[in-house]
Amino acid sequence: MSAPLPDRDGLGPTRIRLRGGAVLVELADRFGEKAATKVLAGEVVCADGTVVGASTVLPPGAVVYLYRDLPDEVPVPFEMPILHRDKDIVVVDKPHFLATMPRGGHVVQTALVRLRRELDLPELSPAHRLDRLTAGVLLFTARREVRGAYQRLFAEQRTRKTYLARAAGTPAVDLPTVCRSRIVKVRGRLQAYEEPGEPNAETHVELLCDGVYRLTPRTGRTHQLRVQMASLGVPIINDSLYPDIREVAADDFSRPLQLLAQRLEFDDPLSGQPRRFTSARTLLSAT
Repeated sequence: MSAPLPDRDGLGPTRIRLRGGAVLVELADRFGEKAATKVLAGEVVCADGTVVGASTVLPPGAVVYLYRDLPDEVPVPFEMPILHRDKDIVVVDKPHFLATMPRGGHVVQTALVRLRRELDLPELSPAHRLDRLTAGVLLFTARREVRGAYQRLFAEQRTRKTYLARAAGTPAVDLPTVCRSRIVKVRGRLQAYEEPGEPNAETHVELLCDGVYRLTPRTGRTHQLRVQMASLGVPIINDSLYPDIREVAADDFSRPLQLLAQRLEFDDPLSGQPRRFTSARTLLSAT
């Protein structure tokens, strides 16, 4: 079901599932005075577009929509070149420090919102994600009708991704190697971690030259490449999470993570034609 409120300046409304009862009371209890103020100002609507009032009562499981208040964000001062655009997809060369889509304190300063605003494409949606700190090739769908076909490419692991990384240290194993491990990411915990059990993450790792590695993941777990490189004894340079957490100021863009999604290849799900997109970015030189 589509939202009853249109996108506004590149952002869609927030959808809230209710516990049931007086909507004003529930929103005030869960989200504070600002949410209650939105109800009283007529800025909250039901799924059918009806405006929620001070006396509106809805059953458990009902949903309401409203526009969120945007957080204060530090602008990410890097360009995002378009590598390819047609009626179905937009492929960009994402810079470091720019999140793929809104989450937490990153809303406007995300690739999705920037592109929706710049290209006037309200139905633009990411077919996959890159970490905020990872740069490189990122694919979006331009129309709702084709979104599922491209997202399934990634969900079913029918794409071929190649990353470059500059890392420090000496590998604990002979290279090239295939790194297989079980990676778990718990909500609220910054780091993902490896644990014993059936592997769910696989990456082919090879050393190219002078601390530069080519990484070919077969799976797409959160922080997979960063976790596995650290576990091999060669953490990626400028990684603020692995192997140890390092505090970085929100406006500090001086040490980009040396991880680049260099190439993305797949057979187009609509035309069947082979597609190949390559980043024009490079890693920092060794110092």
